[in-house]
Amino acid sequence: MVGVSSRSARPVSSTTSSTVSSGAPLAVVGGRLATGLRDVTSDLSALDSSGFWAVVLPFSGLPVCARFADVRPARPWPGPPWVGPPASSWRTSLDRTAFEAGVDSIREAIGAGDVYQVNLTRRLSAPLPPGADVAALGAALAAGNPAPFSAVVRLPEHGIEVASASPERFLARDGDRVWSSPIKGTAATVDDFLAKDRAENVMIVDLVRNDLGRVCEWGSVHVPALLAVEPHPGLVHLVSTVEGRLRPGLGWDATIAATFPPGSVTGAPKLAALDHIARLEPVVRSVYCGAVGWVDADRRRGELNVAIRTFWFEDGALHFGTGGGITWDSSPSGEWAETELKARRLLRIASGPDVPAGVTGAVAASPHG
Repeated sequence: MVGVSSRSARPVSSTTSSTVSSGAPLAVVGGRLATGLRDVTSDLSALDSSGFWAVVLPFSGLPVCARFADVRPARPWPGPPWVGPPASSWRTSLDRTAFEAGVDSIREAIGAGDVYQVNLTRRLSAPLPPGADVAALGAALAAGNPAPFSAVVRLPEHGIEVASASPERFLARDGDRVWSSPIKGTAATVDDFLAKDRAENVMIVDLVRNDLGRVCEWGSVHVPALLAVEPHPGLVHLVSTVEGRLRPGLGWDATIAATFPPGSVTGAPKLAALDHIARLEPVVRSVYCGAVGWVDADRRRGELNVAIRTFWFEDGALHFGTGGGITWDSSPSGEWAETELKARRLLRIASGPDVPAGVTGAVAASPHG
C-alpha cells in the first residue's frame, strides 16, 4: 500500500546521449524522454505542485515521484542492445502445484462467501546480467512487445529500475476528469473468451466505480465502455472504462489513496482479497501490480499504468510477475496456463528465442515456492 514521506535527490544536469546511455536518471513515459533529475519525493501531494514527474507506485513500498527538468519526445535508444539472462536461469516463486493449490484455496474462500474474486500471482526471477541497463531492456520491449502504457524509469540511487510493457491504464487525469480502464479477461483469441472472463471484468468494473465514487462528484461516475475487446501482441483482453469528475479541492494524493492498489490486480472486495494475496503469495510484489507513469502538474494531466507485463531490477536479480483473477468458475490448470500465456512472449524478449513454448520448461521452482 502507498505510504507518504519525503526525500530529495541530487540534481543531474547533463541530458546528452552519453548521459542517457550511462546509467544517469531518466524516464521514458507517455512517449516522452525525461532527463535532468531535479528532485525525488514520496509525498504524492507534490504531483499537484509544478513540473513534469515520473511516478512509480510499488504495490508494496513507498511511492517514488521524480521531477525532471528536461522533457522532449522519446527517441530510439542510443546505447548497447539488451542482453538478458539465460532462458534456463528463470525461477518461479510458486511452482505449478503450489499455484494450483492457491487457486483451490481461493475457490474455497469464494464458496464460503469471504470474497468474489482474488488476483493470484507469481514472481519469476533470474540473475541480473553484468552491466544490465533497464533502459536497454525497455527498448527491447518497445520493439518486441509495443504497449500503449509502456514505461521505463531508471533511478538507481533510489532503488527504481523498471521497464514496463503494460497494456492497462490504471488512472488518467485531465483537469477534473479522471478515468480508469481495467483489464479482466485474457485469451489467445477472441473465440477463447469464457463466461468467467466477462464475469470477472464486470466485478472489477463495479469495484472501480466504488473507488472513484469516493473522490468524484455524486452522479458523475459512469461506464462509457464495457467489455471492449483489445488485441495485444500474442493475446486479446476484455477492457472496460470507468470515468468520473473529481470533487473540488481533491488532487492526485486523494485520488490515488481512494483507488490504489488497482482493483484488477487485487480482487473484490479489495481488502479481503489483499488478505488472501498476503496469505498465498510467498514474496511481496514490489513494483509488480503497482503503477508507473507520468504527471504534468502544470497542465493538471497525467496517466499511470497498472504495472503488469513489467520487469524490474532488485537485489541483483531481474524480476517479472504474472498472474490472473480467480473466480468460482476458475480451473487450476486453466489459471496456470493463463500465467504462462501472459509471460511467454515477454520472457522470450528478455532471454532470447530459446525460451520454450511451455514456460514451465524454462522456469523451475525457487526456494520460496
